[in-house]
Amino acid sequence: MSIKGDSPQKYLIITFGCQMNEHDSEHISGLLEGIGYTPAEDQSDADIIVVNTCCVRESAENKVFGLLGRLGRLKKQNPGLILCLGGCMSQQEHMAPRIKQRFSYIDVVFGTYNTNQLPELIDRTLNSGKQVIEVWPANGGIVEDIPVKRRQRVRAWVSITYGCNNFCTYCIVPHVRGRERSRTPGDVGGELETLGREGYRDVTLLGQNVNSYGRDLGGAVDFADLLHMADGVAGIERIRFMTSHPRDFCDKLVEAVVNLPKVCEHIHLPVQAGSNAILQSMNRGYTREYYLGLVDKIKTAIPGVALTTDIMVGFPGETEAHFLDTLDLVRQVEYESAFTFVYNPRRGTPAAGMTDQVSDKVKSARIQELIELQNTITLQKNRAEVGRVLECLVEGTSRTNRELMGARTRTGKIVVYHGTPEQIGALLTLRVTGYSLTHLEGEVAAG
Repeated sequence: MSIKGDSPQKYLIITFGCQMNEHDSEHISGLLEGIGYTPAEDQSDADIIVVNTCCVRESAENKVFGLLGRLGRLKKQNPGLILCLGGCMSQQEHMAPRIKQRFSYIDVVFGTYNTNQLPELIDRTLNSGKQVIEVWPANGGIVEDIPVKRRQRVRAWVSITYGCNNFCTYCIVPHVRGRERSRTPGDVGGELETLGREGYRDVTLLGQNVNSYGRDLGGAVDFADLLHMADGVAGIERIRFMTSHPRDFCDKLVEAVVNLPKVCEHIHLPVQAGSNAILQSMNRGYTREYYLGLVDKIKTAIPGVALTTDIMVGFPGETEAHFLDTLDLVRQVEYESAFTFVYNPRRGTPAAGMTDQVSDKVKSARIQELIELQNTITLQKNRAEVGRVLECLVEGTSRTNRELMGARTRTGKIVVYHGTPEQIGALLTLRVTGYSLTHLEGEVAAG
């Protein structure tokens, strides 16, 4: 099917949320280019705009609503513009009727289970001139071979699981992404081999909980086994993974990171809170003591490992003492960086109905204190890198200075240095000469 008219039609995708959503948008790009669209420079240049949404936090949802209002004004100026809304926000049970009533000018609404249907849905709205809402309530399996248009030349994401079985009390993901479903080792391996042939050198394996990979496949292959398979793929030099649930980070996985040369020494290990009472209320399935023991095990086995995390403040029932437990845990672990955020109630989750909600004023004060602590630790960590000589993979031009190149260490840190675009994809030895909160500065090491 092609919906390309007499003149080239252009598309724009606006993405909210996590790496999973970013990778979904790469598939949406592949689908749209497969039916004749080409990328647009900006909104005013687009014939179709797809908004790929996130609903994990209320702030993301509010941003989407604000964007839809602005896109409505754009459509008044350009009635032929096709507007599509997809992703996790669309998948919420109450959302499709709300969109139909409040944003009737949205042409296509689709969910997380039927992204592959997008070309068909666009065709239906073009032929009928009517709004098309198609959100599947569940999915029986994984659709393979969806086209993908990757945004980077050197790094690639590869989804290995979809959905989640953990049901943390604050999290909407199992309700909008479904129960956990693993891709087969053959499908994952085939995609990795293609990436290796195409010149991608740094691959991140994605899942809501990569550590539980394969349980729904009968358990014959687990995540550590998958890492062994990936390590043998020609052309790929570095392998990363996220996200890991601490409860499922087994000794076999630690050994895989130690023994497989391509698997990088960077582990994203969300803790969410440092208080046992809050962890239990969140249904995280581990204690503070277990988590700190796991961190000690990882650090002992993998010298120089970089640990990053997710931390939430203001969960229902969080007292000052509970919050101080979180600060203490952060001081003990010394994360390289942390994604910190304030708890927001999400409709349909158990935590939203808890009565002991924390005030916005308290949340605001706590998040600032947590950010200040983590920033101090991050600066200390980055300062300690000065003078070190590191193997870095050149990814592209620096985002902040077009005269500089950006390269990534095995531990996931960005090093900016004076180089040339011809070095993209090369592994260079760089000496760290400076640092900031967000990146390191370096130069090509002599000899």
